[in-house]
Amino acid sequence: MKHNAPLSPSRRGFLRATSAGAVFMLGMSAEGALAATARAAAAPGMEFAPNAFIRIGRDGRVTLISKQPEIGQGIKTSLPMVIAEQLEVPWKDVRIVQADLDSALYGSQGAGGSTSTPTNYENFHRLGAAARTMLVQAAAESWGVPPAECAAEHGAVVHAASRRRLAYGALVERAARLPVPESSQVVLKDPSKYTLLGTRVGGVDNAAIVSGQPLFGIDVRLPGMLYAVYAKCPVFGGKPLKANLAAIKAMPGVKDAFIIEGTPNLNGLRPGVAIVATSTWNAIRARRALEVEWDEGEGAGHSWADFTAQAKAAASKPGAATVRKDGDVAGTLAKAAKVVEAAYSYPFISHASMEPQNCTAWFKPADGTLELWAPTQNPGSGQALVTSTFGIPKEKIRLHIIRSGGGFGRRLSSDFIVEATAIAQKVAAPVKLTWTREDDLQHDHFRPGGFHFLRGGVDAAGKAVAWHNHFVTFANRVEREGKSMLAPGSGGNLSGDEFPGRWLENCTLEQTALECRVPMGPWRAPGSCVFAWVFHSFIDELAHAGGRDPLEFRLELLGSRDIVPGTGERGQPYSVARMKKVLQVAAEGAGWGKKTFARGQGQGIAFHFSHRGYVAQVAEVTVSKDGKLKVDRVVVATDIGSQIVNLSGAENQVEGSVIDGLSTMMYPALDIDKGRIVQSNFHDYPLLRMPDTPAKIEMHFVKSDYPVTGLGEPALPPLAPAVCNAIFAATGKRVRELPLSKIDLSWS
Repeated sequence: MKHNAPLSPSRRGFLRATSAGAVFMLGMSAEGALAATARAAAAPGMEFAPNAFIRIGRDGRVTLISKQPEIGQGIKTSLPMVIAEQLEVPWKDVRIVQADLDSALYGSQGAGGSTSTPTNYENFHRLGAAARTMLVQAAAESWGVPPAECAAEHGAVVHAASRRRLAYGALVERAARLPVPESSQVVLKDPSKYTLLGTRVGGVDNAAIVSGQPLFGIDVRLPGMLYAVYAKCPVFGGKPLKANLAAIKAMPGVKDAFIIEGTPNLNGLRPGVAIVATSTWNAIRARRALEVEWDEGEGAGHSWADFTAQAKAAASKPGAATVRKDGDVAGTLAKAAKVVEAAYSYPFISHASMEPQNCTAWFKPADGTLELWAPTQNPGSGQALVTSTFGIPKEKIRLHIIRSGGGFGRRLSSDFIVEATAIAQKVAAPVKLTWTREDDLQHDHFRPGGFHFLRGGVDAAGKAVAWHNHFVTFANRVEREGKSMLAPGSGGNLSGDEFPGRWLENCTLEQTALECRVPMGPWRAPGSCVFAWVFHSFIDELAHAGGRDPLEFRLELLGSRDIVPGTGERGQPYSVARMKKVLQVAAEGAGWGKKTFARGQGQGIAFHFSHRGYVAQVAEVTVSKDGKLKVDRVVVATDIGSQIVNLSGAENQVEGSVIDGLSTMMYPALDIDKGRIVQSNFHDYPLLRMPDTPAKIEMHFVKSDYPVTGLGEPALPPLAPAVCNAIFAATGKRVRELPLSKIDLSWS
C-alpha cells in the first residue's frame, strides 16, 4: 500500500534534525492545551513548520496533519478545515496527511463518542491563528511596517496602504525564525467572517474512494507479506484442544498453522487457531478444511430463550441495584388517574461495518520492534493492549492509523490488533490478518440486548406523575480491587440521570444484570441508541393515556427550568431550553398538528440528549393494511453548538444516522443458541436496502451559544421512537419489541 502519511522517520527526522534556522513547534499535550517546544528545522527555509499540524512549503502548498482516525465520520476533512479557516488559506491549496499514533506529539488520537470535534475544536483554531500571526509578523518585518497594518487573506499577507502582497511561500524562511506567540496573545478570527467553516466541503478522500484507490486497512500491501486467518471457538470463552494442523500445513499455499493459547479476556486475545498462507484465498480455503476439537467452556449452555426467561423472572422482584429513587412511586401510582404498564425488549446486534476487521503486523525479533497498520478508532488503546498482552514496550510499537471502512464503535476494541500481533510473532515476515464476514458477525463485540419493565402514571389532567423502570441488562464477570463482580456491557448500564429521571418527583430506576459470557462493546451512541427508543416510546404511551397531544405532553414534562443539573459522579447538566427549541423547530418543520392523516398514515415525535447534542425528530409513515412500513419523511432538528464545521459532513452524518437508526430498528437481530451466534452473514442478518430508506430527510441546524460538539451519534437515538410513535398514530399498534421484522403491523 502506498501511504499518504510521511509521519515516521521522515517526519521525526524533519522535527529532530539540526541545522541553522530555528523553528518553534506548537504541540498539543494529552490535555489538549497548547505547549511550545523549541525544535530545529531541517533544510532551513524550505518549509515553515510552526507546529506539529502545519507545514507550508516555499511553493505555498499547505500540508495539514489529521491526527484522529477517519472512520467515515469526516473528521479528516472537518478538523483541518478549522486550521485552514484561521490560517486564511484557500482549501484548494491544502493537502491533508493522516498522522501515525504519537500521543506525545498529538495528544489523544481516539475517535469515538462524538468527541473528536469538541476535544480539538478550540485548540485547532489557536494552532491556525498562531501560524497566521507569525506569517503576518514576517511580512510586516520584511516591509518595515507594524503588523497591525497587515492582514492575511487567501494564502498571502497584504499591506492595504501600499497594496503590497507577499504569498505565504515567500515568507517561509523569515517566519521560521520567529518565536511562537503565547496562546493567550493569539487573536482568533471573528466567526462572522468565516469563509470556509459552515460551507459544504467534500471529503478529502472522496475521489480516491470512488475510484477504488487503496485507502483502507484491507488494502495494505507490503513486500514479502503473508496472509492470515484466525479461527476462534464458536462459543465465547471456549478454546481449542487440538486441530488437524499437519493436514492444513500440507495444503497448497499454506506456510504455517498453529494454536494460540490466548487469554481469558473476552474482548482481547481469545484462544484460537491461526493459518498463515501466501494469499488470503489460500488461507480461507485451508480454514474450510480445518477440524478443531473445542473446549466450549461454561458459555455453551446459554441461549436467548433462557435469557428472556431469566429477565421475566427478575421483573417480578426488586432490582439488584437502584440507580435512582425519588419520591413515592408506589403510592403515587396507586392514586394515579391512569397507570400504564409495558415491557420493552431488544436483541444483541452486530456493528456490521462494511470492512471486516483486519490488521497488518510486522514483528522484528532482532530488536523486538513491532509495526502495525490498523484501521482502528482507538490506536492508543490498541497499543496499550499489545503491551499488556505481550509485554512489548510502547516505545517499540509503531502504529499507522489507516482509514476504516466503518466503525460505529466496533473499532474502539483492539482484539484484531492483538490477534495479528500474536500471529506476527511466529512469522518471519509482515502478515495481514483478515476476518471473514462470518467472523465479523459472530465474533463482534456486540451491542447488548436488554429488557425494560415499566410502569407510569398520569393524573386526571393527563400530567405525568410517576415512573418506574426495572432494566434487566447483560454483564460479564470482572475482577476489581480483588473482588469478582458483574460489569454491564458498554451501553448496558442505566444512569440515574436518564430522562425523565431528574424531571419527575416520583421516579425509581432499577437495574438487574444477567451474566452472559458474550463479548460486548460500544455501539453507535452507546446506551442512548436503545434507551431513547424505550423511554420516548413509553412517554408517548403516557401521553396517549392522558389524552394529551404528544408534543404538548413532552414540552410540559421538560418544564420551565433552563438548566437541570447532573447528579452523581458522571452526571451532565441538561439544557431544557435547547431541547425545547429543537422540539419546536422539528414540529414546526413537520407541520405538527396541522395535517390530517388517513388511516394507515401518521406522525410521531421524539427527542433525546446524547453525546452533548440536542436532537428532536418527527417521522411520517405509511403502513399498508398488510403491515408493510414505509417511512415517508423524517424532519430532524439538531443543536450541536455555535458552529457547523462542514455543512456537507453534518448533512451526511444526520442522513446516515436516520438511515442507520431505521435499519437497526427494522431488521438486525442476533439469536444465541448453545452459547453461539446463530446468524452468519447478510442472508440471515439483513440490513436496510436503498428502496426502503425515507423518501425525504429534512434537516434544521439550530445554532446556540454553546461549545461545538460532534454529530456522529446524537442524531441516531430519536429515530426509532419517532417512527414507532408514528406507527401507533397510523395503526393503533404499539411496538415494544425490536426488530420490527418480528412485529405484525397489519391492520383493518
